[in-house]
Amino acid sequence: MNTESSSLLVKDIGEQGLLQILQRFCPTEIIGDDAAVIATELEQSLVVTTDVLVDKIHFSELTTSAVDVGWRAAAANLSDLAAMGASPLGITVGLGLPGDVSVSWVEQMYVGMTQCLQQYNTPIVGGDVVRSPVITIAITAFGQAYPQRIIRRNQAQVGDTIIVTGVHGASRAGLELLLHPEKGENLSPEETKALISAHQRPQPRLDVLPILWQILGSSQFAIAGMDSSDGLADALVQICRASNVGAVVERTQIPLPPAFVHWLTKEQALEYSLYGGEDFELVLCLPKEPAYKLVQILGQGAAAIGKITNGSTVVLHDQKQEFPDQVLTFSQGFQHFS
Repeated sequence: MNTESSSLLVKDIGEQGLLQILQRFCPTEIIGDDAAVIATELEQSLVVTTDVLVDKIHFSELTTSAVDVGWRAAAANLSDLAAMGASPLGITVGLGLPGDVSVSWVEQMYVGMTQCLQQYNTPIVGGDVVRSPVITIAITAFGQAYPQRIIRRNQAQVGDTIIVTGVHGASRAGLELLLHPEKGENLSPEETKALISAHQRPQPRLDVLPILWQILGSSQFAIAGMDSSDGLADALVQICRASNVGAVVERTQIPLPPAFVHWLTKEQALEYSLYGGEDFELVLCLPKEPAYKLVQILGQGAAAIGKITNGSTVVLHDQKQEFPDQVLTFSQGFQHFS
């Protein structure tokens, strides 16, 4: 952090002063004109996504430092690119700020974004800064993908295996521990740290794509999928609705953080995993053989959790018959304006 800005407020330096600071986080050869120019590889399609984070809705000073806000904002957009099968090219940042926000907070937020982006060689290539009554971060991310490798929600086929690339419920558990630290008294320091990190520093699963393409080789079948940022149940229902299919998901196959076994009841663990959100894993539907091969290579919580069926309902099934079948819907997950 620039020590000169540690006590300054945004209103003390104004728009141009703030822009001069923020431009240090961007490549000098791209920043400075009215728009950024980004080259794409031959025969690839441009993939664009936008995500907006609002103070007190998506983050809070009670649970998220400025650095973590920046990381999570970048990760959310990179996760959307991964969910489309795209590799990132760059992002732009639209920033709405009250004048009494400290300049150091803004700098630290950009430090967090940069820390996340650098893992994937992704630059900040532009943006805008405006005055706003509440902190708002609107990121547009640009990626590229071969048209035949684009992952879409509407491509699930009856008989496909449904896989997830990692555990679910960890981010929700981390948030709970940040808001109510006393609830983690039976957890080890390592378990607590891992769950909190899952909330504050989620990892977009861009690492899955090269493995997936290697497994598929020259195969031409379509892959359906999306990320689970709005919850696993939401992703499953969205994919099935877009593809006009149903699904059966096996309750006992949903991968959970190890700490859940001795910390939460089975009902709480299921609630966190299905509806907690912000786990940023991929939910993919593809033929059985490549699906299981991908799960085997990924390890670390990846699992086959069900299959695509005829019909239109997404049924949560318990092969142990301890719990009755349950139809998954949007109603229990987070929805804006509901």
